[in-house]
Amino acid sequence: MKRSAIVVAALATTLFSAAPVAALAQTQAASQTLGNDLPPTDKAFVQAASSAGSTEIDAAKLATKQSQDADVKSFAHHMMIDHTKLAIQLKMAAPSGVTVPKDNSDPSVLDSLKALHGKQFDEAYIQKLGVQGHQEAVQAFQKEAQEGQNAKLKEAAQKALPTIEKHLQMAQQLAAKKGIQ
Repeated sequence: MKRSAIVVAALATTLFSAAPVAALAQTQAASQTLGNDLPPTDKAFVQAASSAGSTEIDAAKLATKQSQDADVKSFAHHMMIDHTKLAIQLKMAAPSGVTVPKDNSDPSVLDSLKALHGKQFDEAYIQKLGVQGHQEAVQAFQKEAQEGQNAKLKEAAQKALPTIEKHLQMAQQLAAKKGIQ
């Protein structure tokens, strides 16, 4: 009896500690970015770009499992490929000694999607990540392209901006096709 109580306690601890682990990972990634020796605009860009990209990749993986819609799955596949490439480009553009966080997805966004399936998932995914997420990403990349002080990061933002804008356009077209506002 005593042993089963210990097992139950250990299991409960594991289950209840899973959510804080994701939040902790994001907090650690943010602190890594803040510790970088970069001007504030560039620090904010590295954090925003790495978090947005990581969230896009993880949400796209969810979409391949939880959506039944071929268009949504195709969009998700496209996002996985492009955002993986963009993450590599961001790391390559980062100056020596600058840490680009990885695996720093936004847990609140992913958690809001995990419980959804089918049409409900599709609507939330398209709206939150496709449209809203890419609107925010376009703003972050535009700001870095215009105001960034690190030449390599500024150039990387300028090069990536057309891809991010294309993603926004694709998401808006998908939303219109599916009747999502």
